[in-house]
Amino acid sequence: MAPSFLSFVSLYGIYLRRCFATSGLTSQFIDIDDHTTIHLWAPNPDHQTPQQQKPALLLLHGFGPSAMWQWRRQAQFFSPHFHVYVPDLVFFGDSTTKSKERSEVFQADSMGKLMEKLQVKKYHVMGTSYGGFVAYHMAKLWPEKVEKVVIASSGVNMRKADNMELLQRANVENVEDIMLPETATQLRTLTRLAISRRFTMVPDFFWKDVVNQLYSENRNEKLQLLKGITLLAGDDSCKLPPLQQDVLIVWGDKDQIFPLKMAHELEELIGKKTRLEIIQNTSHVPQIENSTQFNNIVKNFLCGSS
Repeated sequence: MAPSFLSFVSLYGIYLRRCFATSGLTSQFIDIDDHTTIHLWAPNPDHQTPQQQKPALLLLHGFGPSAMWQWRRQAQFFSPHFHVYVPDLVFFGDSTTKSKERSEVFQADSMGKLMEKLQVKKYHVMGTSYGGFVAYHMAKLWPEKVEKVVIASSGVNMRKADNMELLQRANVENVEDIMLPETATQLRTLTRLAISRRFTMVPDFFWKDVVNQLYSENRNEKLQLLKGITLLAGDDSCKLPPLQQDVLIVWGDKDQIFPLKMAHELEELIGKKTRLEIIQNTSHVPQIENSTQFNNIVKNFLCGSS
């Protein structure tokens, strides 16, 4: 591993922290119970006044680096309009637990407890990819607290057959070879599937730096999280209970992790108060590839009437 002062990832991490700080967010650690501690970026409670009352928005990141790396542009965009909460899910970033639970339902329960500890009574939830799984369960667990729901690039309706097709597209045997890369080659494969642009000229030492800095921690626990996803535990028929809330689904038209056909099916399954927005020329991370369009679509949904 390169020394931190030679690491682009370390230097960019400093920039990201400054972006969150200048957006009015502070790094905080919250013990939600005797077993679990959540790290998050959130408004400083000491700096809030009654005149600053705004709706609350919880951002749930996908499988990969910590929340700071996935939601920077959304934290900057939404902070003037919402009280934004950006936690690291358990075993990502600095969030930890002694619990043996490893499902996305456990993640949802942890995020709900977090918002209770923060004394946030009602809030919108937006989750991308794995975070979309968590957002879906939060909406089911706390319909009286979760208001509107945004599910971005998240195959909540994924069947075992969809998982097999993903492995074929990636030309790998196990999903962890995609979602938990250990080598530059594996990270190149993930990037090819997740981002519409190509990075053919990027040297291996850069990819290795990313793997070492962003994918190496808590690898065994993250592998258990992948195996613990309850939505993939059933048969090959999708029996997804609908949600009560207004739901926005946002998808990239070139997504190769969860192809666009899954977005259309999810729109039909998840409830009558659901709409789908497709962002052209983006893949699995439209919130990064076309953050301007993504942010405006979400803001219009959250600020509009039901």
